[in-house]
Amino acid sequence: MQENDNHVSDRNGRPRKARKPLDSKGFEEIALAYVARFSTTSTKLESYLARKLRERGWDADSGPMPDPAVISARFVALGYVDDAAYARARAGGLLRRGYGPRRISQALSAAGVDAADRADVAPDAVAERQAALVLARKRRFGPFGRGEPDRKLREKQIAAMLRAGHRLENACALVDAQTVDDAVEWAGQCYD
Repeated sequence: MQENDNHVSDRNGRPRKARKPLDSKGFEEIALAYVARFSTTSTKLESYLARKLRERGWDADSGPMPDPAVISARFVALGYVDDAAYARARAGGLLRRGYGPRRISQALSAAGVDAADRADVAPDAVAERQAALVLARKRRFGPFGRGEPDRKLREKQIAAMLRAGHRLENACALVDAQTVDDAVEWAGQCYD
């Protein structure tokens, strides 16, 4: 049995060297490196910093352990972290990939974006329809598929669109469109 079982092995099975506990400078450096590398929210940054403190520990000689929420708030004040900008970018990316408003809201909520910022980036009716069209094209639903779908296939296609966050009426309208031109025309219309 190994003397030190708490060390994780590397890919080759060799024990990894224990990392030094974090100090003030190291903690600040990992926080800066994280926000420099990833677009993030204040909540995700807090979670990351708390995890790093759990994994590496804190060097008691360097003073009291910092609060990740304080560092996150400071980075927000400095403009390094912007939840609203993250929400705009993430929502736009998900829309372009074909996700609907419900799924976008869930993803933003999971990232810690508050309700006001989620409401600000909620897609309008035309954007919702365009996203549904993107998903139907990508997955070959409705008129983009081969031949006329039978009832069971139609239900599966609608269920997939619902899981992607689209409204039932939008999913049904798109899957039931007779031609690609009808689907494209439907996506450009707005009745709200």
